[in-house]
Amino acid sequence: MESLEEALKERLKGKVTLVGVGNTWKGDDGAGPALVSRLQGRVRAQLIDAGEVPESFLGRIGETSPDTIVLLDVADLGAAPGEIAIIEGEQLRDISFSTHRLSLALLMKYLKYSTAADVFLLAIQPKGVGFGERMSQEVEEAVEALGEILQRAAPITEPSL
Repeated sequence: MESLEEALKERLKGKVTLVGVGNTWKGDDGAGPALVSRLQGRVRAQLIDAGEVPESFLGRIGETSPDTIVLLDVADLGAAPGEIAIIEGEQLRDISFSTHRLSLALLMKYLKYSTAADVFLLAIQPKGVGFGERMSQEVEEAVEALGEILQRAAPITEPSL
């Protein structure tokens, strides 16, 4: 089975836009924005913190003329807290958890249609998303690990041959 890092190295092609989605006041739901903050200046990608209303950033995302768009968010994967998965748009109908006004499946479909980019979700299984909660240790560790993976998969400078 292909590792997450290998899969990302294969998919993060051309102009990459990483979009953090989530509410930092709701515990683990803040993982997407936390990841975008962590990656500032560390990856070869346009970074957008879309908060809990990613639909408000459709124009800005499109302006980046991306070849690859990755949404970074939490989702109920039915896995252990902190587990990470690549989710395709068509798989989202099977994912029951979302704290956002607009369905991520619809958002991904729109972005794919309007930009012709490869669009997918990098999802982290949350432990808790209650208002005023702190991010769980499991999700903090997943954000750190995913940050390191993305730095290797989309380095600022291309490795010399």
